[in-house]
Amino acid sequence: MANDKRSIGLATKLLFGFIAGFLATLIFHQLALALMWSMDFTPYKPFAMTPTHPFGIPAVISLAFWGGIWGILYALIEGRFPNGGAYWAVAFLFGGILASLVAFVIVLPLKGQPMGGGWHLQILVRALIINGLWGIGTGLFLKLFVVWAGKSRTADA
Repeated sequence: MANDKRSIGLATKLLFGFIAGFLATLIFHQLALALMWSMDFTPYKPFAMTPTHPFGIPAVISLAFWGGIWGILYALIEGRFPNGGAYWAVAFLFGGILASLVAFVIVLPLKGQPMGGGWHLQILVRALIINGLWGIGTGLFLKLFVVWAGKSRTADA
C-alpha cells in the first residue's frame, strides 16, 4: 500500500481527499445521523435540504462540501497514521475529536449558538460517533481511490 501512496501526486491525493470527505459525509455521516434520528437520539434529520445562507444551497450539500475540505486535511496527514487496525482508530479519532472540537469551539459560536452546544453529554457523544464514522468513511474512500489510481497507472504503463 505504501507504494500506491507514492504513485500519485500531491494534487491528485488532495482531490481524492476532497471527494472522499464529501462522499463520507453523504454516506457514513448522514447514515449514522439517520440511525440516531430513528432511535430518537438526535433531533436533527438526516439529509436536510433546508437552504443555507447566503447561497441557498441545501444544508446536506454544504455539510458535504465542508466534509470535503476536512478530507483534504485528512489526506495531508493520513500518511502519518499507523498501519493496520490502529489506522482506523486514528481515522475515527481524527473525525470524532478534531472535527467535533472545531465545530464546538469555532463553528457553533459563529452561528450564534453556545460553545460546545452547552457541553451536554448526549451532544458530545453524538458528535464523536457521527464525526468518527465520517473519519472512517473518509479513510476507506481515500484508500480505495489511491489503490484504484495505482492500478490504473500500472495498467497504462
